[in-house]
This record gives sequence, structure tokens and C-alpha cells, in this order.
Amino acid sequence: MLPKSLRPLLPYVKRYRWAYVFGTATVLLTNGTWILFPLVLGKAADDLHQGVTRHKLLVYAGVLIAIAIVKGIFQFLTRWVVIGISRDIEFDLRNDLFAKLESLSYSYYQRNRTGDIMARATNDLNAVRMLLGPAIMYSANTVVYTAGALAFMVSISPWLTLFTFLPLPAVSIIIQTFGRRIHERFERIQAMFSDISARAQENFSGARLIRAYVQEEAEIAAFERENKEYIRRSLKLVRLMGMLWPTLELMLGCAVVLVLWLGGREVLSGQLTIPLITNFGAANPGIITTLKLEGSMSVGQFVSFSTYMMQLTWPIIALGWVINIFQRGTASLIRINDIMNEQPAIQDAPAAKNREIVGDVEFRHLNFSYDGKQVLHDVNLRIPAGSSLAIVGPTGSGKTTLVDLIPRIYDADPGMVLIDGRPIRDYSIASLRKHIGFVPQETFLFSEKIRENIALGVDSATDTEIHNSADAANIAADIESFPEGYETLVGERGITLSGGQKQRTAIARALIRNPRILILDDALSSVDTQTEDRILNHLRDVMHGRTTIFISHRVSTVRNADRIAVLHSGRIVEIGTHDELITLNGYYSDLYNKQLLEEELAEV
Repeated sequence: MLPKSLRPLLPYVKRYRWAYVFGTATVLLTNGTWILFPLVLGKAADDLHQGVTRHKLLVYAGVLIAIAIVKGIFQFLTRWVVIGISRDIEFDLRNDLFAKLESLSYSYYQRNRTGDIMARATNDLNAVRMLLGPAIMYSANTVVYTAGALAFMVSISPWLTLFTFLPLPAVSIIIQTFGRRIHERFERIQAMFSDISARAQENFSGARLIRAYVQEEAEIAAFERENKEYIRRSLKLVRLMGMLWPTLELMLGCAVVLVLWLGGREVLSGQLTIPLITNFGAANPGIITTLKLEGSMSVGQFVSFSTYMMQLTWPIIALGWVINIFQRGTASLIRINDIMNEQPAIQDAPAAKNREIVGDVEFRHLNFSYDGKQVLHDVNLRIPAGSSLAIVGPTGSGKTTLVDLIPRIYDADPGMVLIDGRPIRDYSIASLRKHIGFVPQETFLFSEKIRENIALGVDSATDTEIHNSADAANIAADIESFPEGYETLVGERGITLSGGQKQRTAIARALIRNPRILILDDALSSVDTQTEDRILNHLRDVMHGRTTIFISHRVSTVRNADRIAVLHSGRIVEIGTHDELITLNGYYSDLYNKQLLEEELAEV
């Protein structure tokens, strides 16, 4: 029965069950061949003791060489198959893990650090691969060879075999004790490795901020402290492993000494003589007597028995290494399985279908909360297909949250958000987001060419489509001024571009999808007013016939929208056209007057 901690691997093992069957066959053939070596060696020793011809000696030498060659061939096949399977499963597991991470909701990445996720996808995955490859291979070799060797050793001398394996109960206790402690310590080491990975990732991503605040030395010191803690925990594990292997070797060494002593005496005397201590509690305790057992062992049989003992040395030593791999692998598998068991907070409803979208968006009595804190209160709003809506309001009023509910980045309660008169959950997530072009507040560009960043949402975008989208976002001239044009690499997170260039590239990326609903969440905040005017002029043609929702703090951005909604403390407090809102003398009117005054002061 497979241990509970390893059951998540069962589907992967089943996928390669025939390869494992072949691997099992090679293990049997490897050990079946190698187990003959001591027998042939013992037979040769007996013949040498009696006197043997040169021809027969050459035959024995040839047989031993042949056994070694055949064993080497099957051992190679075992490694090729079993280690190959572990690599294949690692490949499948890594793909499944990445697919799982891609399916998880945005909230998951708010709760978990990137460095921790990366540590699980690299270091932990490697530990699981070792569990599926070397651990299985060495365990199988140990079990098969030990079983075969035990059978031959019993046939040579049952009593000597019994004394040889006397240390096994102690070995079992040692393995269980050390295994549990290795598992616990490796879990703590992996948790520390995740912390170090997370700190390194944050430092690399925020390198400019760290330099700007002159925090290089402080971050180096903090990283060094975590590194020292990681070393301390690792050394505790190393010391534990350093105790395990010598202990196992000591047990085996005691067995070997016992075999040499008792077996040698049997060969010399013709019977097995076992010293015993008797007369416990008597006047003269501790008198040594002997127990004589019938049977005799030839020189060749003694050589065979001793050779089996020597050949069992590595499997028993390897057992300690396997325990280490097994405990590391199971600890890492638990950490990976934490991700694999995570369920996306947002999933397709049972009735969801792929549907075409016209673009009518409606919020009905919408209430929405984050972690028990209500952010939106009874929002009622309809945006007809093909119209434009601008949303303004103070920071923290819920503007971004409101538009995040349309592509289901977050989920509102059923029936509160509708598209074309249907509850949003009637649409599959894929078909819903396919019809939405979304430019979020925080612009993210991949470390790829500008061409690939713009064409991200389209499977096979043409050069003309890429250029037209860049032109509509008013970024085409900037791109063409670069030495490599659209083939320019933008660096991690678009670091080689200015803030305005990144935002315009993101707008081009949204436009190339030709979406029915276009959402711009403060997408022009990093450009000057003149560039903003040019972009808006380009976008007017693009916006025609599609539903457009944009958030901004600038009146100049929103004044030409069909309608403007003012959101304050999660409630819509004003709604209308630019002129209508000016006459209300409310929040929007104050915002307009303040920005008008700022422009006049700037001119002065």
C-alpha cells in the first residue's frame, strides 16, 4: 500500500507503469547475475584448494568477467530506464504545476510570495525527482539483492546467517528514528530556502528603490542573517546524516567481524562453535562455555559467504542515502501538493458556456467586500453597448475594484454583474476575457521583444495589426526610433522603457485584441497632457462601436466620455455628462476647478 504522503504521485507512476515494469526486470536481471559472482568465486576457491589446471582457472576467470559484463549491461539499462522515468515525471509534474499556477486566482498571489512559489517549483521539484529515480532504483536493488543473497547464505550456513543478521532490529530502529528527524529538519530547511528566495526576488525586482533609499548594506546584512540561519539548519541535517551512515557501517562491520570469527572457526574445526557466557548469578559468574553445532563449511563456501557479506555493504550504506532522499522527497512533495490542492477562487459555473458578447455591462445592487470589509455599496449602473463611461473619485473609493469585477479578477455575488443582460457567470471565463481588453493600473511587460508584448493576446498577429495598434496607442513613433524597432527587448518588467512608454505599449496590447469591452484603469497617468490628448484623439476612432470604461484622476481624460460616474466611499454619488456634473457643484466640479487652477498656475 502506497504511503498517504506519496499518493499524489500515483497518477504519474501509472502513466509510466510499463517502463517501471521493464525497469523492474532489469533490476532482477542485474542482481540475478551479480548474485552468481560469489558462488563462482567460492567454487573456484574450492578447486584451487584441491588443485586445479590452468585451463579450468581460465574458465573461472572468463565466467567471472562475463558475469561482471552482463551485470554492467543490465545495470546501465536499469539506470537508463528508472532515472529516465524520473526525468519524464519531473517534466510532467513541472508542466502540471505551472498549469496549476496559471489557473489560480489573483488572490492566491496576494497571499503567497513569488520567491516561495519559485522555490517549490525548482528545489522541491528536484527533491521529488530524486525520490522517483535514485531512491526507487537503490531501494529495489537493495531489496532484491538482499533477498537473493540471504537465500544463498542460508543454504551455506543457516546458523551463521542468523548471527549475521542479528543487528537488523537495531538497524530498523535507527532508520526509523533518523528518518523522522531528517524529515522534520528538511522541512525547516526548505521553509528557510523559500524565505531566502523570496528576499532575493524582492531585492532584484526592487533594485532601483533599494539604491534610491541607500539600503544596499541593510539588505546585504539581512540576506546574510537569513543565509546564516539556512547554513545552521543545513549543518544540523548534515550532522544527522553524518551520524546515520557510520552507524549503519558499524552495524555491518560488527556482522562482518562475527562472520570472519565464527566462519573461520567452522572452516578450521569442521563445526560451528559459538562461545556462551553462563552461570549468571552463581559464585563464579561469567564462565565461558561453547555451543557446538553440527555442520561444516568448506573454504569455498566461506569465501562465497564472506563475499555476499562484502557485497551487502553498499546496499546497506545506500539504504541510509535512500532514507535521506525519501524524507527530503516526501517533505518537498507535501509543499508541492499544497499548490496542486489549491482551488482557484474563480471558476467556471456548471452552466457557463462560450458565448459571443455585444458589450452591454450592468451592475445591479452590487455589494462587494474584501476580507469582511465592504468596499462597494449598492452600486447600480448600466453601460450600454458601444458607449463610454469614465469613473472618477478619490483614492480608495473602489474604482479599480469595480472594473476588476467585469473580467472576474474578483467575483461578485451571483446576479450582481451582468453582460448583455445575462449574469456574468453564464459566460465561460475564457470567452468572457477574450472579449475584454484590459489595461490595469500597474503596467506589466514581459522580458521579451516589444512585438511579442503587443501581440500577447493574439495567436498570430500580423505586422500590420501590431503597427496599427501601436499607432492607435501613440507608441509607434517611439518604437520606430529604437535601433531595433519592434524587435527591441524591453528588459524585465519593461525596465528599459519609460513609464509612459510602458503604459502606451500596454494600451496597444489591449487594442490588438479588438475587444468588445475596453477597460483602461488609470492607463494614462504616466504621460503628459499633450501626449494624453494625442492618445485620446487616436482612441476616439478605436472606441467607436465598443464599450469603453476608463478610470482617471484627470478631468481632461474623462470630459468627453458619454457619461461620468463619481465614486466615493464605494457609492456612486454623481453621474452624468461633463456639463451636467459641473452644474451640480459637487466632487467633480471641485476636481475640475482645482485642475483648471493648476493649469493656469503652470502657464504663469
